[in-house]
Amino acid sequence: MAKIKKNSHKILYRKYSSNLKYVMMIFTVFIITLFLPKQPRFRYEFEKNTVWKNKDLISPFSFAILKTNPQVSNDKKNALKNILPVYQFDKAISDNALEEFSNDFDIKWKSTQLDEKDRIQFKTEAYNLLKSIYQKGVIGLNVKHQAGAKNYDFSLMENNVSKTRNTQDVFTAESALLFFKANFKATNQVMVDLVANLAMDHIAPNIVFDERLTQVIQDNTISNISTTKGMVQKGELIVSKNDVIDEEIYQKLESYKTTYDAQTKTIGSSVLVYFGQVVLVSFILAILMSFLFLFRKDIFADNRQLSLILIVTTGMLLALTWAIKMEIPSLYYIPFCVVPIIIRILFDTRLALYLHMLVILIAGFFVANSFEFVFYQVTAGMVAIFSIKNFVKRERFLVSAMFILFSYFVAFVGIALLREGSFREIEWINFIPFVFSVLLSLLAYPLIYLFERIFGITSDVALIELTNTNNKLLRELAFKAPGTFQHSLQVANLAEAAIFKIGGNSVLVRAGALYHDIGKVDNPQYFIENQNTAISPHDKLPYEQSAQIIIQHVHKGIEILRKNQIPEAIIDFIRTHHGNTRVDYFYQSFLKNTPEKFVDENIFRYPGPIPFSKEQGVLMLADSVEAASRSLKNPDAQNINDIVERIINYKLEQNQLDNCDLTLKDIETIKLIFKTMLMSIYHVRIDYQQVL
Repeated sequence: MAKIKKNSHKILYRKYSSNLKYVMMIFTVFIITLFLPKQPRFRYEFEKNTVWKNKDLISPFSFAILKTNPQVSNDKKNALKNILPVYQFDKAISDNALEEFSNDFDIKWKSTQLDEKDRIQFKTEAYNLLKSIYQKGVIGLNVKHQAGAKNYDFSLMENNVSKTRNTQDVFTAESALLFFKANFKATNQVMVDLVANLAMDHIAPNIVFDERLTQVIQDNTISNISTTKGMVQKGELIVSKNDVIDEEIYQKLESYKTTYDAQTKTIGSSVLVYFGQVVLVSFILAILMSFLFLFRKDIFADNRQLSLILIVTTGMLLALTWAIKMEIPSLYYIPFCVVPIIIRILFDTRLALYLHMLVILIAGFFVANSFEFVFYQVTAGMVAIFSIKNFVKRERFLVSAMFILFSYFVAFVGIALLREGSFREIEWINFIPFVFSVLLSLLAYPLIYLFERIFGITSDVALIELTNTNNKLLRELAFKAPGTFQHSLQVANLAEAAIFKIGGNSVLVRAGALYHDIGKVDNPQYFIENQNTAISPHDKLPYEQSAQIIIQHVHKGIEILRKNQIPEAIIDFIRTHHGNTRVDYFYQSFLKNTPEKFVDENIFRYPGPIPFSKEQGVLMLADSVEAASRSLKNPDAQNINDIVERIINYKLEQNQLDNCDLTLKDIETIKLIFKTMLMSIYHVRIDYQQVL
C-alpha cells in the first residue's frame, strides 16, 4: 500500500510538474508587486540645459518653488553669520573670587613683616578695584567666534535679559590684570608685588560662553529659513514645448515633481496602480519565459533552474523596494551587477544579459531619472558579463569589479558633462555610491556557491576546483591507475583545445575529460594503458566477461562520482564518452574463435546514451583518437592523419554524434587540431599539406 501511495505521488508530480513553473511565475509576480511602491509615477523626465520635447506643461495645482541646495546652504550660512554667540554673566564666580581674595590677603599679610595698620587700607583699595573689574566683566574668549577679528559682538545674558556687547567693552583676564596693576597705588614695592600676585590668582572670567543656548538659537534660526522662493499658481504655464530647460525652469519642474510625489503619497495606493504593476511585471516575466522556451528549453524544463532565476530576479527587485522605502541617499548603492554575474557564471552570457535588462527595465519604473539609471546599469551589466566571459581564475572577480567601476566612471563623467557642461561643476562625491555598489557586487561569489549547493547547478568556479589534479579522486586515479591518469590528461588537452576553437565550455570539457575514466581505479590492470607486462589478465577470461569488465568502468565511474557528490554535468561525460558502441576487440574475437555460438551483441555494447552536447561529442572523439594513437608503432604524419580520419569517420558512421550539435565544419576543425597536437606529442615534423 505504501508503495502504491509513493508511486501515486510520483505520478501526480509528473502530471503537475510542468504546471509548477507557471505557479512559480504567478507567485513571483505576486511577491514583487506586493512590496513595490504603490504611488503613481511622475510621468516626465527632464534634464538641465536640454529642450522640453513634451507639450506645454500647465500646473494642475498651486505649489511653492523650492530653492536649490546651494541657495538654501547660502541662506543658512548668511543666517549663521548674523547670530551672535551667547555668553552668561556668572555672578557666583565673581563673589567666590572676591571672598577668596579677601581671605588670602589676610593670610599673606601675616606672613610678611609689613605694618599691620596699613592692612585695612590696602585691602580695601585692592578689593574695591577687583570688584570694579568684575562688575565690568571678564570674558573668556572663544577662538572660533573671533574669526580673525580682535574684537567681536556677543549677546550677554544677565538675569535672563540679553544685551549686545562688544569684547572691547569688557576685560579679558590679561587686560584685567594690567588694569589692576596700573590703578593700584602704593609706595612700598613689596606691597605692590604682593597685591598684584594675589589679584592675578583671583582674576577669572565671569562672562562665560553658553554653547548649548548658542546652538539652540542657531538650530531655531536654520529651521525657520524658508526653502521656497515664490509660487506657481494653478493654471500657470510651467514650461512650453521646445523651451530650453534653464536653471529657473528646472527648479520649477523639480518643485512640481516634489509636490506631486508628496501628494500621491498622502492619497495612498490605488488599485489601478497595483493593477498596472501586475500587468508590467507579468509582461516582463512572460517575455522571459518565452525566451527560455524558445532558446533554452533545458532551463525551461528544469524547475530548479527556473526557480533560481526567479529568486535572483525577485531578490534584486525586493532590494530596490527596500532601498526606496528606507530612502537611502542614492539607489546606486544597490549592486545591480550581481544579477548578470551570477547568471553568467551559473548559466550563459546570453541569458545573463537578457535577464539583467529585464530586471533593469522593471526597476526603471520606480527610480528617478529612469533613462539615466537604465543607461548606467545596462552598460555596467554588459561590461560585467563580458569581463568574466572566460572565467578560469578566481582573481577574475576582482578584474571584473575594476571593469565595472571603470564603466560606471565613464558613464558618470559623460552624463555629468552633458548636464553641467564643465568639469568644475561635476560633484565627484556623487560617484561614491557606485564604488560601494561595485564592492557589494563581490557578494556574487558566496551567492554563487550557495546557489550551487541549493539548486545543484555546476558553475565554472566549481569546475575549476574539480580540475585541480590535487583533488582526492584524481590523486587516487594517478596512484592506482597511472596509465589511465596520463591518458585522461592527454584527452583533456585535446578536447579543451578543440572545444576552445569551435566554441563551447572549455572548463567543463576539461573536467569531464579528467574524470571520464575514473571507474578504472577498481580494476586498473584490466586496461591496457596500465599493463606493463606482456601478459594480460584478459587472457584467462572468456570474451564476454572481459567485455563486461571493460564496460563496467562506466557504471563504476558513475557510482564513484555520485558517492563523492560530483555534479551530474561531469557524470554525463562518463555515461556518454563511449556512447552505445561495441567493445569491438572482444566482440570480433568472440565471433572469430566461437563461430558456432549465438552472440548477444548487447553483452559487448556500452549502455549509452550517445553524447547530447557539443562538449560530450568532442570528448568522445578525443578519447578514441588518443587511445588509438597509443597503438601506433610508427607515429608519423601519415599514420596519425589516417587514424584520426578513421576513428572520427567511424563514430559518424555509427551515429554516435547525432544528438550533439557538432557541424561538419566543427568536425573538420576538430580533426585538424587533433592531428596537429598528436604530431607535436609524438615529435613528428608537421607537413601541413598532408594534414589538410
